[in-house]
Amino acid sequence: MSTTLFDKVWDSHVVRKIEGGPDVLFIDRHLIHEVTSPVAFLGLKSRNNSVLFPNRTFATADHNTPTINQHLPVEDPLSANQLKALEENSAEWGISHWGLGHQQNGIVHVVGPEYGITLPGATIVCGDSHTSTHGAFGAIAFGIGTSEVEMVLSSQCIMQPKPKKMRINVNGELGLGVTPKDVALFIISKLTTSGATGYFVEYAGNVFRNMTMEGRMTVCNLSIEMGARGGMIAPDEKTFEYVKGRQFAPKGADWDKAMAYWETLSTDEDAVFDEELTFSASEIEPMITYGTNPGMGTGISQNIPSADQVEGGAATYKKSLDYMGFAEGDTMIGKPVDYVFIGSCTNGRIEDFRAFASIVKGRKKAANITAWLVPGSHIVEAKIKEEGLLAIFNEAGFVLREPGCSACLAMNDDKVPAGKVAVSTSNRNFEGRQGPGSKTMLASPLVAAATAVTGVVTDPRTLL
Repeated sequence: MSTTLFDKVWDSHVVRKIEGGPDVLFIDRHLIHEVTSPVAFLGLKSRNNSVLFPNRTFATADHNTPTINQHLPVEDPLSANQLKALEENSAEWGISHWGLGHQQNGIVHVVGPEYGITLPGATIVCGDSHTSTHGAFGAIAFGIGTSEVEMVLSSQCIMQPKPKKMRINVNGELGLGVTPKDVALFIISKLTTSGATGYFVEYAGNVFRNMTMEGRMTVCNLSIEMGARGGMIAPDEKTFEYVKGRQFAPKGADWDKAMAYWETLSTDEDAVFDEELTFSASEIEPMITYGTNPGMGTGISQNIPSADQVEGGAATYKKSLDYMGFAEGDTMIGKPVDYVFIGSCTNGRIEDFRAFASIVKGRKKAANITAWLVPGSHIVEAKIKEEGLLAIFNEAGFVLREPGCSACLAMNDDKVPAGKVAVSTSNRNFEGRQGPGSKTMLASPLVAAATAVTGVVTDPRTLL
């Protein structure tokens, strides 16, 4: 019987099927951070439980961490307590812990792949919705809640209903200035933020095959933003080359054994999906969002659509545009901007900073722009310096910050002030997502760079 990639990985991890209920799924890798783990560890202790497989859990601090002066004590008492709790709980249970100041510290979904924790065919969970990032390696990866974090710590299993299967095909050649972020935002704009609810998505077609691993991570990261439980891309030679030699990747005979399995991880030719969609790469241009969810996006050269062209009701649509200070029919190009943010688990990798540098090189930061350039890890930070990108940024008037989630979610000091407008390479643009009263437009590193040097929303194709 022909099966999908998703079926192959899911079914091989089912410990027990509950009749009329969820599957009990074994989890290969469990990633934790300082926000969703403290209460889970308290639950363990209150039930007199222990961590079953500490070597399968990895802890890093990222959400609440400052991105300047990381050598100093964290001032915010809540953040400081959560960071301390992560350190103490990890030490008590023998869990690898990369806290603030540790050279391997960084955003959980950036350091996981960097150190070979993320592997093809694995099941990976984290108390964070953008765990779907790791699906770029042909893994089943999804976010879980705090009670489920406790469940995985104590049993290395989780109870989950098996999602339906969707395949999204994109074929053709991407145009100038079109990045993986644009591909993802385009798909979400077509499906809306609920269009893939109940599904696990496989991305297929030559557009995804031609992407780098970092580009694939960006696409899978955003799967959750169209309602999907997760997204995945079949592993190939790019995947294996990326993983090989990393700290936690198999070595020697174990590598050969793993490869024998990984090379089977593709969807069979006649496998059937519950839903299948196909798009052409020629339809996609650099994207930007204009509303208050990631599905409210458009090609940057287009005008904001009218209410009768979108789903969800005119009143809700008008409320969203009113919040942003926009109107139906407005052009996006030329919109005033106050802040530009490049970073997060969506676009905080070295390729994102290379893209940003390709536009700002030889230009200057616009005087009205406050820019936050935040690498996703110390590895990314080091590469920025080694490749000469830092010199380009400094010459253009930009300052590089230290690794962390930063302005993605306003849990740390990097908050966009009320009423201010940001072009952000992160993943969500809900009301106040980047700070109470802040306004966010999601875009690629190229759009962010073009905006940063002009001071207004700018089509990057005019500067490339």
